Amino acid sequence: MPSSSKAYGSMMALVKETGKGTIIDLGSGWGNFVFPIARQMPERQVIGYELSLFPWLISTIIKNAFCLHNLTLYRKNFYHEKLPDASVIVCYLYPQAMNKVKRKLLTERPNVDFLISNNFALPFAQASKKIQLSDFYKSPVYLYHIAKITA
Repeated sequence: MPSSSKAYGSMMALVKETGKGTIIDLGSGWGNFVFPIARQMPERQVIGYELSLFPWLISTIIKNAFCLHNLTLYRKNFYHEKLPDASVIVCYLYPQAMNKVKRKLLTERPNVDFLISNNFALPFAQASKKIQLSDFYKSPVYLYHIAKITA
């Protein structure tokens, strides 16, 4: 499910606060977030994970057409992958998936500094920052310091 433009804007602003390292999008879909962030931050590596064939295929074609050399797209289930070192993970995943992400972070302890989540909170974790969007639903965008996440 694509995010709203307000959510993307807030997520991009938060990404800019996360340093200079790699950005990982868990569930990059049609590329609505990874393309703009890769264009706006060409000095940073951007990685997208997408399991669905058609969104991944279209995203790969667009990535190649626009020569986004700092963007890597994987057609893989990120739950089964060892996440690479990164400054930040971004995601827009439903609540049960956020439970699985938290378990993955606690179990594997990847070398990742931040997690930004659109709309859905990381269960039983205290966000370092929460942005309330001015949309119809007053949607939240959360920023977490991964080192502060506990069971």
